[in-house]
Order: sequence, then C-alpha cells, then structure tokens
Amino acid sequence: MFKTYKVGIIWTVLLMTVCSGRAQKLNPTYQKYIITYASEAVSQMKANQIPASITLAQGLVETGAGTSTLASIHNNHFGIKCHRTWAGKKTYRDDDARGECFRSYSSAKESFDDHSDFLKRPRYRSLFQLDITDYRGWAIGLQRCGYATNKGYANLLINMIEIYELYTFDRGATPSWYKGNLNFGSNQKNNSHKRGKGVHPKMRQAYLCYGLLYIIAKDGDTFDSIGEEFDISPKKLAKWNDAPRDFPIRKDMIIYLQKKNSKAEPPYFTYVVQVGDSMHSIAQKFGMRMKNLYSLNDKDGDYVPEEGDILKLR
Repeated sequence: MFKTYKVGIIWTVLLMTVCSGRAQKLNPTYQKYIITYASEAVSQMKANQIPASITLAQGLVETGAGTSTLASIHNNHFGIKCHRTWAGKKTYRDDDARGECFRSYSSAKESFDDHSDFLKRPRYRSLFQLDITDYRGWAIGLQRCGYATNKGYANLLINMIEIYELYTFDRGATPSWYKGNLNFGSNQKNNSHKRGKGVHPKMRQAYLCYGLLYIIAKDGDTFDSIGEEFDISPKKLAKWNDAPRDFPIRKDMIIYLQKKNSKAEPPYFTYVVQVGDSMHSIAQKFGMRMKNLYSLNDKDGDYVPEEGDILKLR
C-alpha cells in the first residue's frame, strides 16, 4: 500500500499549485480578548507551568471571549464552580443543574490565579508531566480528567488554539496577527518560523499514499527546515498542509509535499470523530483539503467536531 521514494528523483512530477488556507475567519472579539489577557496567561505559564495557549483557550471558551456575565460582572473567566472548599464570594447560575454556585472574583487576575491553583489539584496532576508545548495533550487531559461535561471540550480547545495560533505563546512568540510586543523574559526563546533551519543535511525518505507524496515529521521540524531540505517554498508547504507557516509540527505528523486531494480515497467514505480530533487533523489523516472537508459536510469555520460525530470524506 505504501511506496517509498527518494524525493529528489520525482520532484519534476509534483504539482506546485497552492491550495487555499484555513477555512476559519478570525473574530475581532476573540482577538481583543487574547490581546487583553495574553500577558497574564504568559505570567501564569512562567509561574505555574500551565501552557498559556490552554489558559487563553479555556478563557475564550468559558466566557465567549469575555462576553458572558459570569466574566464581565463576576470576573470568573474559567467557569469554576464553588465546590466545598470555596470560602470567597459566590454567584448562582443555571448550568448542568439549576442555580449552581460559581466563584466570584474581585478582578480578572484573581480568576487567573485561582485557575492555576485549581489545576494543581490531584485530579489534574498527570497534565504536568506533559511538555509545556503539548497543547493537544493538555486539552485531551482536561476533558478526560473531568474539567467539563461537554464531550467536545478538548476538540473545542484545540480548534481555538490552532485558529488563533495560541500555541506561539507557549514557545515564547506571538501569533502572526498579534500587534505589539510581549515580554517573555530572558529564559524564553523567541521561536520564530526560522527555527530549525539547516537541521537536516540529507534528504530523508518520502512515502506515497492516496497518490500523495508525504514525509513523517521529526523532532525540531518546521516548514522552513523541511522547505530547505526539499527545496520547496515554506509558504507553499504550509498552504498545502492547511496551516500557518509557524504551525508547531509534532514528531510523526504527516506533512504533504504536494497539494492534497479534494476528497478521501476509497474505501474511506466516513469518519467517526475521536477525542482530540480537529478538522485539520482529520483532513491530514485522509490526505484531503480542509476546505473540502467543511464543504462535504455543509459546515462553516465555526464548526468544531465532537466525539462521535460522523463526517463525510467523499
């Protein structure tokens, strides 16, 4: 099923066309929230080893980017309920049940501080074994540890992090759309999209599946380093893979070296969504363009796949 090639031999047959980028559009309200609280999220990361991307994504999801009354009136940015140990101010809202008790804070910072303390409970201890840049692991872990009852919670966080490039904060950088400077401190490196250039002196093997040429990513790979290795524009590589140029490429991730297909190949007609899936990861799994995955399922950029959803692939 899989064929192996030395890439240099077949470069002349590659289709060097550019597919469209992400289907999602950035919401100014969400961008404003991120700009307002990015510094606090980074401070919490440095002090408590919680990824800034996770903190910001949870704040966005739990408050509707700060528009909920729980956040705007009571400064509760993470939907944390009272529980038996809470001795501070309280407010009551209908949630899983009527009139549930939620924590109320004097300031947003107090909420961010309490969120960090809340995640240090024994229930979430396993998350701190993960790398600070492993936002997917953190998101999946939060759902599995019971932070929220929504079965699509992990996928919602991952989707938010990838749309708004929140993963850049975890690496001491800022999203491509972000205006202004952010002080990460001298112990943080600014990992720009140029990081990793020149890491691979020799071309690695490429593989063929679904009629597409691809490689398996290694630690330290970026679109820039892969582009240099195979003499492809990093900008084109990113577009072929439906990602921004500074997208954090993970070890063993599939990176396509040509434009993906418009639909999945037989026998893959449908897919049942799993915890941790995003429209991007599903499109990569089946070698199809993300915009076509949205279109086939009559979904727009606001759709977040939930565990158990069945998506058409062709």
